[in-house]
Amino acid sequence: PNGAGSIFAFGVKGGREAAVRFIDHLELFSLLANVADAKSLVIHPASTTHSQMSDAELQAGGITPDLIRLSIGLEDAEDLIADLDQALRST
Repeated sequence: PNGAGSIFAFGVKGGREAAVRFIDHLELFSLLANVADAKSLVIHPASTTHSQMSDAELQAGGITPDLIRLSIGLEDAEDLIADLDQALRST
């Protein structure tokens, strides 16, 4: 493959519920905790990888309830953009 993968983190308006709805509406991204895979991945850190932390620890670490983390794989960029767009419109 040509190019490199990337990891993005962002929040969505509406807090935890909106973040979960967004993830549920994604079609091309797999909900997995690992990163740097050939396929695109999505995770909600507050309810998965960081769920054992207290609210104070989450806040100190910058893990907000609306935070979503994407690991971009090798799929076609336009397909990924379209998937993100439709998921955002669905939340």
